[in-house]
Amino acid sequence: MTMIEKNLQTVRARVAAACSAAGRAPGEVTLLAVSKTFGPAAVAAAHAAGQTAFGENYIQEAVQKITQLRQLPLQWHCIGPIQSNKTRLVAEHFDWVHTVDRLKTAQRLSEQRPAHLPALQVCIQVNVDGGAAKSGVLPQEALALAQQVAALPRLRLRGVMSIPEPVPDFAAACALFARVKAVFDALKAEGLELDTLSMGMSADLEAAIHAGSTMVRVGTAIFGGRAKVV
Repeated sequence: MTMIEKNLQTVRARVAAACSAAGRAPGEVTLLAVSKTFGPAAVAAAHAAGQTAFGENYIQEAVQKITQLRQLPLQWHCIGPIQSNKTRLVAEHFDWVHTVDRLKTAQRLSEQRPAHLPALQVCIQVNVDGGAAKSGVLPQEALALAQQVAALPRLRLRGVMSIPEPVPDFAAACALFARVKAVFDALKAEGLELDTLSMGMSADLEAAIHAGSTMVRVGTAIFGGRAKVV
């Protein structure tokens, strides 16, 4: 058994235990393996261990991996910031985008999504605890952006993503993630058909699942310390 396979088993057990503690079924939470800075061999090893969904922060690095691994049935999620000159690469290569926080970015992704591909699945990124310099739309602005994104023809709005700042304990993390869940619930109450709440990482996935996360983004606990792509 490879290290990656062992780590995946451990992370899946953590997800299952967190779901049980929260009174939820393990099938309610998707594990997204964050493979940034790890090469195609690491992704292929994770796939061999049953992992199919992968998250990438660095777009050009990701496109190289996507191209090299195109023979595998993988699902690719863009979870990093998107500059205007990178929207075409994202639209052409990724299946999901979690970091939509401006209408302009969403419009470019919709316009540049190839016609032969399914609609690009997207989440709006919400900033519940940071200042104006932190990525993500503020909670009070989330509804307007979500409605605009949902109306774009080549995008399918799936939900909300957030990366809250680390906090010292489980209770504080749960409270912070609950603020993201409140935004998600408010958007659904306005009639938006959402099913994805992307929050929680290696260090805090238990608190995120307790608060209602449906997708956790785990890198270090699966692949180990960050390495250069080879």
